[in-house]
Amino acid sequence: MSKTLALTEELIALSSVTPEDKGCQRRLIELLEPLGFKCETIESGGVTNLWARRGTAQPLVVFAGHTDVVPTGPLDQWHSNPFVPTQRDGKLYGRGAADMKTSIAAMIVAVEEFVAAHPAHPGSIAFLLTSDEEGPATDGTVIVCDMLKARNEQLDYCIVGEPTSTEQLGDVIKNGRRGSMSGKLIIKGVQGHIAYPQLAKNPIHLGAPALAELAAEKWDDGNEYYLPTSWQMSNIHAGTGATNVIPGEVVVDFNFRFSTASTVEGLQKRVHAILNKYDFEYDIKWTIGGRPFLTPRGKLSDALTTAIKAETGLDADLSTTGGTSDGRFIAQICPQVIEFGPPNGSIHKIDEHIELRYIDPLKNIYRRTLENLLL
Repeated sequence: MSKTLALTEELIALSSVTPEDKGCQRRLIELLEPLGFKCETIESGGVTNLWARRGTAQPLVVFAGHTDVVPTGPLDQWHSNPFVPTQRDGKLYGRGAADMKTSIAAMIVAVEEFVAAHPAHPGSIAFLLTSDEEGPATDGTVIVCDMLKARNEQLDYCIVGEPTSTEQLGDVIKNGRRGSMSGKLIIKGVQGHIAYPQLAKNPIHLGAPALAELAAEKWDDGNEYYLPTSWQMSNIHAGTGATNVIPGEVVVDFNFRFSTASTVEGLQKRVHAILNKYDFEYDIKWTIGGRPFLTPRGKLSDALTTAIKAETGLDADLSTTGGTSDGRFIAQICPQVIEFGPPNGSIHKIDEHIELRYIDPLKNIYRRTLENLLL
């Protein structure tokens, strides 16, 4: 059994359902300290974070990821215990196999091999790990990033081990992510008897034209890396449950997934401008899930795509699709952030798995990328 596979199985066996770490990071510290890493555990709000660094020189290459996993879902629907790593039909099954304990194991072993071959390598290597990526992400990577920023610790390159591949290992890497911003819109009316509409003000009727205009609005054209910004309603609620009552308000939940072609402030201003055209009172509560980030083609993407090509023969596509990730926090303190990991077809699903044939090549890609950046 390869070292990467063995470590992956060790980590899967630790049932680190978010925000629990269950000893994953402690095990990684046992492997990193003998390599010369200075390891710092940062705890916050029941979350365990790790910052481990080898060396003091620039450039600093960071491997980032999360040790927490999503809940298993119904155990009786799994074909094997999600926390007992199981090999069958050429695949490794277990919660976290794809998202993202294989990536973490591959990063660790890649660094072990790199340091063994180049003990006096230029620059520095670090790991930034959290047990709060699958949850609210308020006590995880963002806390470590704030700490690093406060002490002026400069990051140059960061690879986040998110499962980005689609059909096969190495076909897609993420060089950015869209921002996410939600709004809770309350349109106010006057409740009344449905038989006497002249004595009430129906907020559903009042708000419908404005909602239609928001849905039809073209927010931007996107750019080379991003699709146009999307505005979507996710929930509409009004009424008392009775069929003969005009409601006093309607509550609309909506979300922007937006590119670097738009800004938080600009999108909010345009929403208010549309709503203000209509004759009703309203309130909006905004929640910013994350701002977009983008790493244009450059040294990090070249180093990674070259490594992928050498290992798999594939020409990786750059993509910014998908949801948010901790890359949004790291990008605030690191100029080049890219996500790369195994195929994502089974993530968060029953019987999550990774094909065994991808495990060591993933490790090799991470090691080759290090070589391309530091040697």
